[in-house]
Amino acid sequence: MAPPCPLNRYLLLMAQEHLEFRLPEIKSLLSLFGGQFTSSQETFGKSPFWILNIPSEDIARNLMKRTVCAKSIFELWGHGKSPEELYTSLKNYPVEKMVPFLHSGSTYKIKIHTFNKTLTQEEKIKRIDALEFLPFEGKVNLKKPQHIFSILEDYGLDPNCIPENPHNIYFGRWIADGQRELIESYSVKKRHFIGNTSMDAGLSFIMANHGRVKENDTVFDPFVGTGGLLIASAHFGAYVYGTDIDYNTVHGLGKASRKNQKWRGPDENIRANLRQYGLEKYYLDVLVSDASKPSWRKGTYFDVIITDPPYGIRESTRRTGSQKEIPKGIEKCPESHVPVSMSYHLSDMFFDLLNFAAETLVLGGRLVYWLPVYTPEYTEEMVPCHPCLKLISNCEQKLSSHTSRRLITMEKVKKFESRDQYSHLLSDHFLLYQGHNSFREKYFSGVTKRIAKEEKSNQD
Repeated sequence: MAPPCPLNRYLLLMAQEHLEFRLPEIKSLLSLFGGQFTSSQETFGKSPFWILNIPSEDIARNLMKRTVCAKSIFELWGHGKSPEELYTSLKNYPVEKMVPFLHSGSTYKIKIHTFNKTLTQEEKIKRIDALEFLPFEGKVNLKKPQHIFSILEDYGLDPNCIPENPHNIYFGRWIADGQRELIESYSVKKRHFIGNTSMDAGLSFIMANHGRVKENDTVFDPFVGTGGLLIASAHFGAYVYGTDIDYNTVHGLGKASRKNQKWRGPDENIRANLRQYGLEKYYLDVLVSDASKPSWRKGTYFDVIITDPPYGIRESTRRTGSQKEIPKGIEKCPESHVPVSMSYHLSDMFFDLLNFAAETLVLGGRLVYWLPVYTPEYTEEMVPCHPCLKLISNCEQKLSSHTSRRLITMEKVKKFESRDQYSHLLSDHFLLYQGHNSFREKYFSGVTKRIAKEEKSNQD
């Protein structure tokens, strides 16, 4: 049996937004590239500095080709809570690991990065000069160096109480930057076709990373809307498919969502969005279809299902029904065979979504979706579950003082048998979630209370 691969220490510099989403993204991407999340750091919390153990630099580089939650990664050479501790740590770092990057034929530069504090140029030069004990033999090149080294200083998270000395100081060799620029280059503001609920570009890429979307995967969105999640998946080389019950959205018809534009143009559609980014070759199709009545043949499988179901706030939750399903007290048309539009309760929607994912995902495939919750009543037991699906992560994004939505990532770990086998077990569990069928009313009740409070304050 081959000995285990020795782990090298790396320092991740994280972005300070979507804090809850960062750890699941890094874990998912490491597992995608053959690594495993291990760290000597006891807790990450809100800190932007994470020390990780990664098997190889190749895995570290692959991680940075995907992440939008991390800014940069460094091979960590030294770490301390004071300059003296840092220098001691650097002196103990194996010289043979330094030499390939410090020899006489190389060029380099040293950068200073501080978090929560700004240093003067004189202070920066002083810190660089203090590293003269390192065996640098190459030439300094500030414009195009072969190797970049960084001193990173952490002054804590409180901008109102900045300490005189840093809490931690790190020194390392820069390896690669993350994909933060995707947030701007794929911004919804610049997108050709948008809707009322088009997903923020950063969150779209986070969802694709949580789902471990990879090249040549087939990715499906059952509530596709204007296709923002398909764009993020296609960027990573996946072939994308989607459905939506709204005919006008799928075909790019009707009123426009963009300011100062009344109607959508003839070329405003999901395919045009993919074409805008040079991703049209990954577009399979988008169909008008009801998610409560999937029309797929048995044996259809997807690698990833990634979706943002409607919550009834800006988009209604609707499904198709028959004349027989119309509630009592409402006039029916006995001769009509045209499907009617009916309310689609959130509990039923997630019941159907999990069953669909359990049936159509490949083993090891992932389901990533948003779950709206009324925070005063929320408990972890309310997160829908399924015997075939394992919960991987559950991250919160605040919507208001009393509501939020949670990004749920699940992985298929068991073969699906039949819908009848799971219906009783699932229906018992979904009773917990039926209280959130009134999410729309609870969402707007908070808005109404806030407006009333503001009006009263103005009157006083």
